[in-house]
Amino acid sequence: MARPPTGSVLERPGKNGVTYALRFRALGKRRYQSLDVANRREAELELENVLADVRRGLWRPPAEPVAVEELEEPTFHVLASEWVERRRHEVEARTVENWTWALSGHLLPAFAVSRPSAITTAAIERYKTAKLRERERLAAELAAWEKAKPEERGPRPQRPLGNEAINRTLKVLAMILDDAIDFGYIESNPARGRKRRLKSDRPRRTWLEVDELQALLSVAGEHRALLATMALAGLRVSEACALRWQSVDLARGVLRVAVSKTDAGVRTVDLTPMLRDELLALKASTDPAPGDLVFPTQAGTARNRHNVRARVLARAVEKASAKLVAAGRSPLPAGVTNHTLRRTFCALLYEAGASPAYAMSQMGHASATLALEIYAKVMERKRDTGERMDALLKAADWARMGTNGTEGPGDASLTTAAVESETIV
Repeated sequence: MARPPTGSVLERPGKNGVTYALRFRALGKRRYQSLDVANRREAELELENVLADVRRGLWRPPAEPVAVEELEEPTFHVLASEWVERRRHEVEARTVENWTWALSGHLLPAFAVSRPSAITTAAIERYKTAKLRERERLAAELAAWEKAKPEERGPRPQRPLGNEAINRTLKVLAMILDDAIDFGYIESNPARGRKRRLKSDRPRRTWLEVDELQALLSVAGEHRALLATMALAGLRVSEACALRWQSVDLARGVLRVAVSKTDAGVRTVDLTPMLRDELLALKASTDPAPGDLVFPTQAGTARNRHNVRARVLARAVEKASAKLVAAGRSPLPAGVTNHTLRRTFCALLYEAGASPAYAMSQMGHASATLALEIYAKVMERKRDTGERMDALLKAADWARMGTNGTEGPGDASLTTAAVESETIV
């Protein structure tokens, strides 16, 4: 049975508005046919008519070439730039930042001058292989840098990409090549599908233990209040960077998160006594106006997450690990990020006996997924759970023995008291 004919409507924005064309297969070849229509609906009706003629064997190529239009294929750089510009107003600024990171640092160096039709499955596999080799090289450079003495170190090497990060660049590539299909430059998207992705393990969500957080804050210097606010108030790094003194009520012991990436993130956070003291000391030393940023740069401008990670947190982690190792203890866990401090806040809440609902309200979560995940992991570390369960079961057995006549009333009352004592947390 013959394969049914297929095709699609192409839209091409231009100086005089949007023009339409058809792309379909007929008589063994790929065909492009320009249309003189006012809107997409009319173009789709014309496509139905053309495909019906192809199916019945009635379609013939136009006698004059003016009815056939070959679309000029741009480079990937041009296509990507136009794609970002069209879509940047539909998404959050952080999303555009991620697109820029994927394109400028990774995709454009590999595909900038290539035409979309030249970005084949083989080309994408070569890109992935190159990224894996680059990771090996950067990992070796980072390991050598960490082994070197502090006085012999140069600038910290670039962090190697993990599988998940490489997959994020491939996702951006796939979205851009979707546009290439719509414009008729390619017929299928070679960047789509699981086979094009690297196997990625679920990210290991780390947080700091109390002694590790103490070590980190002890070496943070002038940035101690910033890191303490992220770890003891659970602020996202973007929220901490945007925090202003008018939102910090030290008398009441609360701060108001007025700028957040989600509606649930706009919230009031209770300050711990230690964090309140840190912020009091910071305010006394800077004498700020109500509208001033709490944690500005030396120039008085707002920090960003890259600045906090590279210039504040990474340096503090390095110093804290060195201090711990010198004291004969383990260094801080690998992979400490800005978000590690936020998860530390959540874990500390649970260690202090907070409920998941309260933790969600303090962290500004609309979903309970992360809060419950950390709650479950904190509970796993309470090693006496099994012993408590055994004690309860044994107490229940003793109580039943007291009710079937094998024990006297006095023994039964002792058993009840034992059950009550075992259930006290």
